[in-house]
Amino acid sequence: MTLNRRNLLAAAAATPLAAGLPMSGARAQAQNTIRIGVLNDQSGLYRDLSGPGSTQAVRLAIQDSGITQRGINVEVVQADHQNRPDVGSTVARQWIDRDGVDVIVDVPTSSVALAVNTVVRERNKVFLNSGAATSDLTGAQCSPNTIHWTYDTWMLARGTGGAMVRAGGDTWFFLTADYAFGHALERDTAEFVRAAGGRVLGQVRTPFPGTTDFSSYLVQAQASRAKVIGLANAGGDTINSIKQAAEFGLTRRGVKLAGLLVFVTDVHSLGLQTAQGLVLTETFYWDLNDRTRALTQRLGNMPGGLRPTMVQAGCYSAVLHYLKAVADMGVQQAKASGAEAVNRMKAMPTDDDAFGQGSIRPDGRKIHPAYLFEVKTPQESRGAWDYYKLLSTVPADEAFRPVGQGGCSLVRG
Repeated sequence: MTLNRRNLLAAAAATPLAAGLPMSGARAQAQNTIRIGVLNDQSGLYRDLSGPGSTQAVRLAIQDSGITQRGINVEVVQADHQNRPDVGSTVARQWIDRDGVDVIVDVPTSSVALAVNTVVRERNKVFLNSGAATSDLTGAQCSPNTIHWTYDTWMLARGTGGAMVRAGGDTWFFLTADYAFGHALERDTAEFVRAAGGRVLGQVRTPFPGTTDFSSYLVQAQASRAKVIGLANAGGDTINSIKQAAEFGLTRRGVKLAGLLVFVTDVHSLGLQTAQGLVLTETFYWDLNDRTRALTQRLGNMPGGLRPTMVQAGCYSAVLHYLKAVADMGVQQAKASGAEAVNRMKAMPTDDDAFGQGSIRPDGRKIHPAYLFEVKTPQESRGAWDYYKLLSTVPADEAFRPVGQGGCSLVRG
């Protein structure tokens, strides 16, 4: 079959999974059935940190919620947005208009998330974003139908960027993925660097997706003589940047790499010999405490034999809380108005094994602690997936941008 745009879109929207009941046809959704769409990168550079593992986490959330024992059916569909806003928004419209999807979950790649954010608001459904980073989802682009669950660029900039400046890294050069996420992460980190007395000496924008050779960009960064190279990218781009920087010997020459968005799966791909010493910020780590270890055990074997990432943990946590709200307000009311379902979620405190206790602000920002980690040396690691040591904890009320500073229209006063 020829791979043209029409075939790609059709394939992207055609992967149904059921949880609770078998699929009964796209147009024949029962009135007591909630339909969840997991939309993410199923085949590209964000597959490991999101992908099928997010769907697995959603299905566990349905099981742990106990909602099917209350006579409420839940169905799950999944699709690959291919990191393209046009594909993501097309799938979202088809799911809502044709297939009766009530809530869309995950959606890494900020440009895709912003497009889906608009579609969901227009259709008055629910968007539970775990995978995208742009803080604009709770700022200028905030929506009464969207909750930004797991992390964002402001949190990452405050955690990793702030720590690097305090440690003496006061001159920066950014390697930035050229789309909404990279731009937002560079912007937010640069603000923290300058506020702490540091300087940004330059930046270079790398094409997204499809870039695998970062050598010319690293040469530009080295020529700037910056003490820190800020990697405003993620997934496979981060892995390739760090590997190639090591091959060039940049770290041996005293240059520090700031992985501004690094996942445990990235560290696994890099290996401790290459990744050791990286400072990073996450909101979930599988081995953080008894509750995160219990969740990891219940998730079982993740795709590819990997441990769950914070994105996948966020999908679990968000869906679990959404289903609690559905049970509280009733299926019909939840299906009738996504904004009302989100309001009910905001009114209820959160508590789960991924993030512990938390809350949801009026701007749609889910609040929980963030953690500054350092990647262990091979000698420090006690075994498989023992990768992080905790440097500090940022309390929930300090981890994210103050509610009045984002410019969200939902925030009054």
